[in-house]
Amino acid sequence: MNNQSGLSSCGLTVVRVVVGVIFVMHGWQKLSMGFQNVGGFLGSLGVPVPTLAAVVLTIVELLGGIALILGIFSRYVAALLAIDMLVALILVHAKNGFFAPKGVEFPLLLLASNICLLLAGGGCLSVEGFMRSKSSTTP
Repeated sequence: MNNQSGLSSCGLTVVRVVVGVIFVMHGWQKLSMGFQNVGGFLGSLGVPVPTLAAVVLTIVELLGGIALILGIFSRYVAALLAIDMLVALILVHAKNGFFAPKGVEFPLLLLASNICLLLAGGGCLSVEGFMRSKSSTTP
C-alpha cells in the first residue's frame, strides 16, 4: 500500500466515524421521542405503516451509526443510511430550499458521505479490517 492510499483510507475512517456519531445521535433522539411520536410525524408525511417505519428508521440510524463507528458492515450500513437520507431529502427537506437548518444542505452531505462509504468502504481502523487482517494471517 502506498502512502497516498493509506492516507485516503484513513480519511474514509474519519468520515465513517463522524457520520456514525451523527446517526447514533439522530437514532437516539428518535428512540427518546418514542415510536408513536416518530410514527405520527412519518404518517403526516404520507409514509405507509408509519409506526413500523419509525421502528425501522430508529434501528437503522441507532444501530447503523454504532456499526459505522466500529467499522462493521460499513458498506451495507452506508447503503441503508443513504436510502434514509434520500427519503428525508424527498419527503422533508426538498421543499425548504438549500440552506440549513431545514433545507437540503445537511442531509445532502450525509447522503453523499454514505454513498462515498458505500463505494469506497469504511477505511482503516475498523473491525472489518481487523478481521480481514486476522484471517489472512492464520494458516
